[in-house]
Amino acid sequence: MANHASAKKRIRTSEKRRLRNKATLSRIKTEMKKVLTTEKIEEAEKNLKTAVSVIDKAVSKGRLHKNTAARKKARLTKYVNSLAAKN
Repeated sequence: MANHASAKKRIRTSEKRRLRNKATLSRIKTEMKKVLTTEKIEEAEKNLKTAVSVIDKAVSKGRLHKNTAARKKARLTKYVNSLAAKN
């Protein structure tokens, strides 16, 4: 356990950041799963819009790297487009 005040503060702030990052990443995974488990094109497009919004917010707050976000958005979009092609 830390003895210095600055080290104690660093532990507190690190824990806050860890929980905040975990919540954001969990939300991203949930939104992605909603898109990928949807079979209806209209619902998938609506969920895609929400997922892209959540991913973009994570990037703007520094929780996710921009290339990682781009990859996730591309995969989701590719899935939704494949649904459209089937119908």
